[in-house]
Amino acid sequence: MNKKNRTVSIILPNYNGENSLKETIDSILGQSFQDFHLLIIDDFSNDKSLEIIQEYNDQRINLIKLKKNKGVYFCRNLGMRFSNSKYLAFIDSDDYWDKDKLNKQINFMIKFKHKFTYTDYTPFKEIDYKKILKKKIIVKEKFNFEDFLKNTSIAMSSVILEKSILKNLKFKKLEICEDYLFKCEILKREQAFKCRDTIMFYRISKNSLQSNKLKNLYWVWKINRKFNKLNLFQNLISLIMISYNSLKKYGFK
Repeated sequence: MNKKNRTVSIILPNYNGENSLKETIDSILGQSFQDFHLLIIDDFSNDKSLEIIQEYNDQRINLIKLKKNKGVYFCRNLGMRFSNSKYLAFIDSDDYWDKDKLNKQINFMIKFKHKFTYTDYTPFKEIDYKKILKKKIIVKEKFNFEDFLKNTSIAMSSVILEKSILKNLKFKKLEICEDYLFKCEILKREQAFKCRDTIMFYRISKNSLQSNKLKNLYWVWKINRKFNKLNLFQNLISLIMISYNSLKKYGFK
């Protein structure tokens, strides 16, 4: 582990991401802001992921290889535990960043003393090795907990947090939607603010939450009931508004 303190720790969980991992890593190493650790937590991949990662010779890359598949929640928690930076950034192994994302977002946080920020993002698909960009998602300027219960547009790969706000907060072990609960828990403490003029690119794949709408809503319902303590009426309103806002973003496909 590189012991030098850096401004940002970037947490990248990976499981069998060989088809997109290089693009993700390249978008991080190509950032105009260079004061970061990249913590890649490989979740016991059985493809060529490790070969791809080990091709890089950069002291800022720290590879943690798990000896058993533990899930994305465990990988993110491990990354947060290993971080010694003021800020935490998150990215998935099939997403990538605009080259100025870190620079603009960190400076935005420093200037306005924000502790939870995010950006707009552009969804895309790859069909026959051709990248098809979809309509850019313009996210609200800020969110509190009540807003987020109706509009879950904060994409995890766009998030940067000041580590100090986490305290003992961790991702919980859930089948899916652990990032929804994590963001809810933070938003109970802190508002989130959008950094304009930069962007994240979000891959829509068969395994993404966007591709599993009904299952996603079922787990949001469970989380709202168990952890957010919403009553039946509040929970119905939450799901209706989340569905409505999702349709506005992505349409019916």
